[in-house]
Amino acid sequence: MKRTYARLLTTLVWGATLVPLSAWAQRTEKPPLHGKHWMAITGKPLAATAGARLFHQGGNAVDAACAMLAATCTMWDVLSWGGETQALIYHPKLKKVIAINALGVAPTGATVDFFRSKGYEFPPEYGPLAAVTPGTPGGLCYMLANYGTKSLAEVLAPAMEMAAGYPIDAQTATSIERGKERIKEWPYSKKVFLVHEGKEREAPEAGEIFIQKDLLETLSKLVEAEKKALVAGKDRKTAIMAAYDRFYTGDIADEFVRGSKEQGGLITKQDLANWKPIVEEPLHVSYKGIDVYKLQEWTQGPAMLQSLQLLKNFDLKSMGYNSPSYIHTVYQVMNLAFADRDFYYGDPYTNPKTPIRGLLSDSYAKERASTIDHQQNNPDVFPGDPYPYEGKRNPYAVLLQERKAKFAPHMDLNKDFVPKHDAGIAPSSSMESKASLSASLAVDSLYEDRLLRGTTSVEAADKEGWVVSITPSGGWLPACIAGKTGVGMSQRLQSFVLDSLINPFNVVSPGKRPRVTLTPSMALKDGRPYLSFAVQGGDTQDQNLLQFFLNMVEFGMTPQQATEAPNINSNQLWLSLGGTKSDDRKPRSGSLLLDKRTPKSTIEQLEKMGYSIQLGERTSGPINAIYFDQEHNTLWGGSSNNGEDYGIGW
Repeated sequence: MKRTYARLLTTLVWGATLVPLSAWAQRTEKPPLHGKHWMAITGKPLAATAGARLFHQGGNAVDAACAMLAATCTMWDVLSWGGETQALIYHPKLKKVIAINALGVAPTGATVDFFRSKGYEFPPEYGPLAAVTPGTPGGLCYMLANYGTKSLAEVLAPAMEMAAGYPIDAQTATSIERGKERIKEWPYSKKVFLVHEGKEREAPEAGEIFIQKDLLETLSKLVEAEKKALVAGKDRKTAIMAAYDRFYTGDIADEFVRGSKEQGGLITKQDLANWKPIVEEPLHVSYKGIDVYKLQEWTQGPAMLQSLQLLKNFDLKSMGYNSPSYIHTVYQVMNLAFADRDFYYGDPYTNPKTPIRGLLSDSYAKERASTIDHQQNNPDVFPGDPYPYEGKRNPYAVLLQERKAKFAPHMDLNKDFVPKHDAGIAPSSSMESKASLSASLAVDSLYEDRLLRGTTSVEAADKEGWVVSITPSGGWLPACIAGKTGVGMSQRLQSFVLDSLINPFNVVSPGKRPRVTLTPSMALKDGRPYLSFAVQGGDTQDQNLLQFFLNMVEFGMTPQQATEAPNINSNQLWLSLGGTKSDDRKPRSGSLLLDKRTPKSTIEQLEKMGYSIQLGERTSGPINAIYFDQEHNTLWGGSSNNGEDYGIGW
């Protein structure tokens, strides 16, 4: 396999002859998936099996996606039940893409003054003060009730079996052991995770049966609420929402709030009762006849749409895949889009309102693209001014000037860069344990961890035309569990800012959603599903998804090739996750991650253009995707070789 992968990379990375990549369809580390009836892909093999079970029971793609979501939460695949869920659903009867916003909100008392009084420049990374209200239970119930076909009991059955005891995987067990000192700060987490307390290894061992009694009881209560409603003569949808009510207003809510407050958290019973998932119109742009859909600007998803708008002004195919000019162009375009993300994106349901129409306009993209220097990296990329493209004046023009004066280009250099892969980030297989460096120096390992801090992804499709793309997250290890619920609390509050100079649209306040990195994706061609794709990886998500999309559309790769192909990552952006000081999160100008097989000549040319190079073992995501072969009416699945992600098709 290693020899096969090297041969593939010779074609992809060196690529000077641009051999048609379709000729290399089988020469990937993972085989491509094919299916006629359905496809289920997610971050853990057992969770993909949960999706397959629902399909075998006659469920649709929404049923399968909800089963995979429940399973990944139960397996702590860099998320848990107290986290957040973001989804795109293609509705075959309506022939449209529907967006689901199941992100929690800042609780009562979560104010700028509160966090600054504790010495924070950003909200904390871990613990009860990092938590927004849970969104995943509500999001799952809402999606299942409105678009699925199965009962909650059927969909939760695999997750409940896992909560009763499943053989824990090595990655999760190692994450628990690595984070055990922090876990010991929270009594309910210690009880669940440190099953060998006092021994040298306190976490479960790989393959050991891991039991979560409290979580099983919580899930049982949800199923019990559904059953009681059905016995009372309620219909399927009402019964599922009865379980929703029990979580957010009933005895589960009582224990969640009690457990949170006991450990210093801010979430109140009213905060839970007031929260609701929202059905939205997704944003989209057209690129070469393909309509690409993303969630609204409470995510970073529009940054990929902005990048595509900018890239319309360049002939990428003629540059050659991962040539110096291609890498430089994509890097510069991403920096422009992320500079706008860093300043303008925020919760659209609160004021001020993001100028998203201007940000996604062709004319604004053309103006921004014209600023790119094709010979050198620009270390001074700042937000643009999209307001004139909406016929308005920018109310933050003075703030932008102050921002430029305060936040000069910043690069942290560290000769001994070693990614240390804490819990909640991309798998350890995704980077070298000791990164090879060029003559340039690399960003520090803590910064890299924060850049990659992860989530999971869920992709599902069926023969009836239902398609689901989900990027759930939150409550990753080391997680603070709320009381006896077994539910890990979200850490998403850290994505807010406390300083309006950084982003006036994303300043923390109670009832507001943070601007998150989570970004499921979908694309239609000729009005029919073309691609469903998502990835883990914090601020790298839309960078990797952009390149995956270009790999297929510009360079003709198969889905599996596109998921495994080497990507680049820019660190020239504000981190959305991480430390509580500004210096922890500032952009690292010119910092560029490349695949370690990149030719020396390419590296040298990029260094001359002002880049500081890091090299990684695998730089492909990990991406999960489903491609819809409209000619043959079949499904292709792709799942990166970067981590534990796994797919099943039939």
